[in-house]
Amino acid sequence: MKVARLKTRKLSGVERRQLFYGLLFASPWILGFLFWTAYPMISSIYYSFTRYDLLREPVFIGLQNYREIFVSDPRMGTVVLNTLYYVFLSVPLSTITALLVAALLNTRILGRPFFRAIFFFPAIVPITVIAMMWGFLLNPQFGAINGLLKGLGLPIVPFLSNPDLAKPTLIVINCWASGYAMVLYLASLQDVPRELYEAATVDGAGPVAKFFSITLPLISPVILFNLVTGLIGAFQDFSLPWLLTGGGPNGATEFYALHLFRNAFRFLRMGKAAAMAWLMFIVIVGFTIILFKTSARWVYYGAGDDSKGERRA
Repeated sequence: MKVARLKTRKLSGVERRQLFYGLLFASPWILGFLFWTAYPMISSIYYSFTRYDLLREPVFIGLQNYREIFVSDPRMGTVVLNTLYYVFLSVPLSTITALLVAALLNTRILGRPFFRAIFFFPAIVPITVIAMMWGFLLNPQFGAINGLLKGLGLPIVPFLSNPDLAKPTLIVINCWASGYAMVLYLASLQDVPRELYEAATVDGAGPVAKFFSITLPLISPVILFNLVTGLIGAFQDFSLPWLLTGGGPNGATEFYALHLFRNAFRFLRMGKAAAMAWLMFIVIVGFTIILFKTSARWVYYGAGDDSKGERRA
């Protein structure tokens, strides 16, 4: 048998020039990726097996950082439970909230552009401004919400200083700030063919039946996208809990990202922090794969594409 050999062709002068200019124009991104993404990721793998405090040379200690995370860290159990509680409540609730708001804003109501801008506004406000605003509103002494409760003769509620209320309060704020997801849902709702609703009306279907039989299947790819991005963001959520509660009260909002930050920049345990970061990466990838594997049962692609083809025809 003759072994087939790939014939290589030398680039012409014009092709070499085009390749050179192409690499030249792409070089800022390539260099940025190599220096600010690829190198830190590769080096963090090495640091996760070392004892490193930024002041002295890293010392290789093998799996000791990982062993400490799984076995001897006294706060890790609380941190993991807090994080899972936050992720598996905030992601579904914020998804449902954004979808319901988008469905409401997709109807013909008075002042619809104004309400769309209002609901999207939290998505473009800096997180520090959001934290300051909610910190003022929820303050038990001079906050507007507790002032209203006090005016109605109701007891003051320590939203952020009560261990039982701190995490639910952060989840509510996260639902309030789901403007990006709302806009994506709104765009997908406007892309659902109206003739399908008309046909369902002729068949006697009500609003609820139309929503579950037509709307949800056709926007399910967008729901999957928002669930994946929401899941990734919730596992890494740091700014709002740090600014509002700092991990308190009594560790009630000490999430994984906050615990990682403390180990890295307060205790200068960069090796352990790198190990925690890679464990978080593995967990996020695992849950993302599970979402994609299970999406075949409820994400519907074909009907939306066929209906668009019929409309274009």
